[in-house]
Amino acid sequence: MRDAGDFLRAAGFGAARLLPLPSDASHRRYARLVGGPAPALLMDAPPPEDVRPFLAVAGHIAGIGLSAPSILAQDPDNGFLLIEDFSDATHAALLDAGADPRTLYLEAAEALAALHAHAPPAFLPAWDGATMARATAATFLDWWWPAAMGAPADAATRAAFDGAIRAMLAPFEREGGFVHRDYFPANLLRLEGRDGPRRTGIIDFQDAAIGHPAYDLVSLVEDARRDVAAEIRAAAIARYLDARGDVDREQFAAAMAACAAQRHLRVAALWVRLDRRDGKPRYLVHGPRCWRLLDAALAHPATKPLRDVLDVHVPPARRTTPAAATEAA
Repeated sequence: MRDAGDFLRAAGFGAARLLPLPSDASHRRYARLVGGPAPALLMDAPPPEDVRPFLAVAGHIAGIGLSAPSILAQDPDNGFLLIEDFSDATHAALLDAGADPRTLYLEAAEALAALHAHAPPAFLPAWDGATMARATAATFLDWWWPAAMGAPADAATRAAFDGAIRAMLAPFEREGGFVHRDYFPANLLRLEGRDGPRRTGIIDFQDAAIGHPAYDLVSLVEDARRDVAAEIRAAAIARYLDARGDVDREQFAAAMAACAAQRHLRVAALWVRLDRRDGKPRYLVHGPRCWRLLDAALAHPATKPLRDVLDVHVPPARRTTPAAATEAA
């Protein structure tokens, strides 16, 4: 029986007041604890969520000298964690309030380079071409396709897209580094009083994996949820690459394009799944941005396998976001 009250009392926070925080696309829920012995957040992760990956990755990030929330108490079997409260100062909130984007994106790029400078822990799963192709199918073919095309994708279509994504990503699978997978402003916080890469608090890393680090830089500078000015994008990429001086820049640019094409196709369709399956139509507003970013990525030669298949099955005029389920009904 899951009981957050028992967990909080055992951790010494029984008298604290819970202030629920806005929920996002996952099943996890967060609440700020007011009146407890220390600033803390309650993470409530009911099944099918699992807090163990969060615990493991938090240990890795802290262990290499970067800023992940400290774990104050844990009950993995019931999906409860008590974690350090980094405040509400996410990069997303600061940007929305008018903060200088250049400063925040450069700080984020600096922290990302430091995160990628260390070998990933061996316990992380793979984020390779096969896995990324399956993840794309789980949104694009399983949800976007029937919503947009009016019928499920057939076996030949599925095979074509699976092969195209694997072929596009295959040249970049030799590089196996830490990949956060959701490294963007909503998951980064400004921590005043900390210097250098530690100034950026990193959260929501439970889906971290081993793959090409270009994926995370794409997540940052080609954000699915907000527009990033071209000059800010260029400055952040330059800061990252300068910090990782041993990177082949031309190869890295090609990897960014391939990762961007896969990510934007998957996420453009993810918004449809959130609407149709989870009843969260508010995310559909981000669909047009993802399709624009996808088209930009497809201009790079490295994305040719996917571009060719898309041009046959989903020409540019059909790359759109279906209406919300309530409107389509």
